[in-house]
Amino acid sequence: MLPILTQTPREGRQDRVAINGTDKKDMWSSMLDRVANGKRLPEKNIIVLGGTPDLQKEFLESLASEESNGVYDRHRKKPPIANEFALGYTYQDVMDADHEDILARLSIYLLSEPSSSFTPLLKPLINPQTIPDTLIVILLSWTEPWLWVRQVLEWIRLFREVISSLDDESRAALEETMVEWQRRRGGASPFGTGGGPTSSDGTVTIPLSLGEWDEALGLPLCVVCQSADKIEVFEKEQGWREDEFDFILQFMRTILMKHGASLIYTSPAAADSLPTLVHSSLGIHSLLKKQPLKHNVIDRDRILVPPNWDSRGKIRVLREGFDVEGISASWSNEIHDPRGISVESNSMSKVTKNVPPNDDSKGRVSIGALSAYEDTIQDPRRASLPSGRDKSRHAVETKSLSTQEFLASQVEVMEGLKAQDEQNHDGKVSKSTASGSPFGQEGDRSGVIEEKGRISEHIGPVQFNMGGIQVDAEEMLKRLKDRGMEGTPERDLHTPASPEAKLQNEALASFFAGLMKRGGSNSPKAANH
Repeated sequence: MLPILTQTPREGRQDRVAINGTDKKDMWSSMLDRVANGKRLPEKNIIVLGGTPDLQKEFLESLASEESNGVYDRHRKKPPIANEFALGYTYQDVMDADHEDILARLSIYLLSEPSSSFTPLLKPLINPQTIPDTLIVILLSWTEPWLWVRQVLEWIRLFREVISSLDDESRAALEETMVEWQRRRGGASPFGTGGGPTSSDGTVTIPLSLGEWDEALGLPLCVVCQSADKIEVFEKEQGWREDEFDFILQFMRTILMKHGASLIYTSPAAADSLPTLVHSSLGIHSLLKKQPLKHNVIDRDRILVPPNWDSRGKIRVLREGFDVEGISASWSNEIHDPRGISVESNSMSKVTKNVPPNDDSKGRVSIGALSAYEDTIQDPRRASLPSGRDKSRHAVETKSLSTQEFLASQVEVMEGLKAQDEQNHDGKVSKSTASGSPFGQEGDRSGVIEEKGRISEHIGPVQFNMGGIQVDAEEMLKRLKDRGMEGTPERDLHTPASPEAKLQNEALASFFAGLMKRGGSNSPKAANH
């Protein structure tokens, strides 16, 4: 009887070959994946909200204004910027201090208008994979500081609308990101802005202060106030003093602290801290050169408030009389329900009280954080208008006609002018007919002569080049006429004028008159015709 297991060794070898081939394939795949992942650049996202296309380009230039290597710059192309329509996009590479290694690549998305129509464009940018590496930047400009709070409010509301449309997994990722940011407060913060006690496992034990992270958005926020060099213009031309500038700074710090946001003033001549602030917020750090952020709330054109640094006590120290608690509570209500605020105040210090939305309380003015800011920081153009015409807190609005209505009104005006011209023409014709002259006799002739005189004043004298001599035709005609008039009386007294002399004068006169009728030119070619 043949043994049953005669082919078992062959089958075992085949199985071992198959298993070894699979192991080798898996081993090479894992090695290639590790190499690819090692060469892959860390990708960070920045969503830039607000600003005109020009201001957005200025922000991008400031963000890339770090010291660069000239050899490297000559061999790389500047990335294009597409920000004219809807959601724009560009990218930047963050170089190390020696400009040899790329630390990360920034994908920058740009949006200028806070319209709900753009919500579907922003939603795909916020997902569990991108949330830990995304930063929100709101651009403001010192050309219109009276619009700052309104612009921030519009963008916060739009972003909250985007968050409300996300799925549960994305919301959970947002909460985890905010918890991680809150843990960075104190000594654990990567910004190096302060110190604090830590527990045994290295986590920070300092609790959050009042009004801090009350309205967390789920993503870190940075507010950039551009064109800080315009501050001097408001001081010199509009008479602004330290009270106005301090009020703006205190107000912005109060509302931004509720979102855990950072604040920075930039100008073309002073934007050194912007790249460090943005890169640190995204967790990008150079191993060769550390650049810790240093807060600055004294130099009004170089303000820098890092995240997790501010507090109500620090805001109150800047200037007395500012109601930090009132503005903070009012801002929270303004975000959720702008109608639910009532204020009793006659000064810059606002006392806010929560009231039902439909409560028509007497003796109190319904006003929120937005109105408290705009009542103090007003547009100088609106403030210069007569106070009796428009006392609303909003900008002055004027109603303009549509294009078709404007053109229709102009047709009526043109028809009236046309009828008036026809009346004047008919009056002149009737006068000339009554005088009995086919040419309007002396009146029309004098009018024609007067019209010719006006034309000659505009076109100047008619001159001809004859034999290299510049001849003024009008002057020559005048001399011929004077010559005939001067010779005639004498000849009448003594001898009659010869027919040849008369013919010669008439021939010369007709010659020059003909040249003038041809619309002469100063060129010799015209004179030879």
